[in-house]
This record gives sequence, structure tokens and C-alpha cells, in this order.
Amino acid sequence: MMRISMSLPKKLLNEFDEVLKDRGYQSRSKGIRDALKDYIVRYQWMNDMEGDRIGILAVIYDHHYTGVMEDLTDIQHDFREYISAVMHVHMTDKYCLEVIVVKGDVEYIRKLTEKIMRLKGVEHVKLTSTASGETLDEK
Repeated sequence: MMRISMSLPKKLLNEFDEVLKDRGYQSRSKGIRDALKDYIVRYQWMNDMEGDRIGILAVIYDHHYTGVMEDLTDIQHDFREYISAVMHVHMTDKYCLEVIVVKGDVEYIRKLTEKIMRLKGVEHVKLTSTASGETLDEK
């Protein structure tokens, strides 16, 4: 085993510890290893996709973070041919949810997802997708 050190916001660590407690973990290290494995599996799943896909990109962000809304809009304009619809939801005084319906070559959907994930002020991004209708018709 390798030892690492990391810095986390206190709130995030407290929430993580609560999840570990609820799930019956005896060790924070085991919980972190499992969380990292899940992150890697989701990354590999996204990279293993091929061809045309249709899906939903859920983005939670802090709308008070300077420039995040403009950056999200700019990225969406850059990828407009792969975006079918966008819905904006005000979750709290601080957080908003953008639900982006995507369709097209997975290479571009992946690039769109990763660009949004890297934005400062974005708290969470999740892509859910399946084969596009054309691909399903071929089966």
C-alpha cells in the first residue's frame, strides 16, 4: 500500500464520514479506495463508449461563482450541434442544475462533458447515455 496525503473541505469530509458510517465502513481508507475505484470505473465506462449516443448530462453548479454561467453558456454554444435541449433548475439560493440532452458522436459528447467538469464553480457532473435510436434500429 502507498500512503498519500490530501486536503479536503471540512464539510465534504464530514459528509463522506457520514456515508461511511451509514454503509458500515470500519476504515476511512477503505471508503476512499472504493470511491476511487468507482470514479475510475465511471471514467473507463465513458471512454469505452463508441459511435452515436443519446443521453443526459446533469450539471450542478454554484451560480454565485464568478463566470461559471458564462463559461457554461460558451461551452454549450461551442457544442450546439450535439445539444438537443437544455433545462435550467434553481435548486437552492446557491446551486443550479442544468440538464443537457445530448445526441451525436460520443467523442464530442465526452469532450463536452470533460470541459464542463473542469470548470471552476461546477460541483458535480454526471453523464447518462445509451445508444442512439439509429443504432438501436440496426439491431
